[in-house]
Amino acid sequence: MADAARAARLGDRIKVIVAQALERRVKDPRLGFITITDCRVTNDLQHATLYYTVFGEEEQQASTRAALESAKGVLRSEVGRNITARLTPTLTFVADEVPVNASHVEDLLRTARERDAALAAQASGAVYAGEEDPYRKPADPED
Repeated sequence: MADAARAARLGDRIKVIVAQALERRVKDPRLGFITITDCRVTNDLQHATLYYTVFGEEEQQASTRAALESAKGVLRSEVGRNITARLTPTLTFVADEVPVNASHVEDLLRTARERDAALAAQASGAVYAGEEDPYRKPADPED
């Protein structure tokens, strides 16, 4: 069983190999503007999961997903030729949801900032209902 550091190095190498193969070898017209964002390899070096993002509409993302599935054999053989492992890992492609989640978090932060600004504007003209400090204090000996 290999160590996690070797699996991480192999994942980085596979990411580069697949990105270059998609650019040079795969001539599928369904393949859109794709970016391989990450590759994770299991510690036994048997399976590689590649995360990708696609620029475009849902239709283009679906066609790119289909193109990746059809080119999986070509990409795996390209990986096998360019790595120095006893076995060539299987490739699994997963759409990377990080950009979608990041935009959702940005929307939530923008909404929170707007609400904070509205609350600050509302609180700027507010006055206390009673005293500023309603808690009892020990009596001053000077009084």
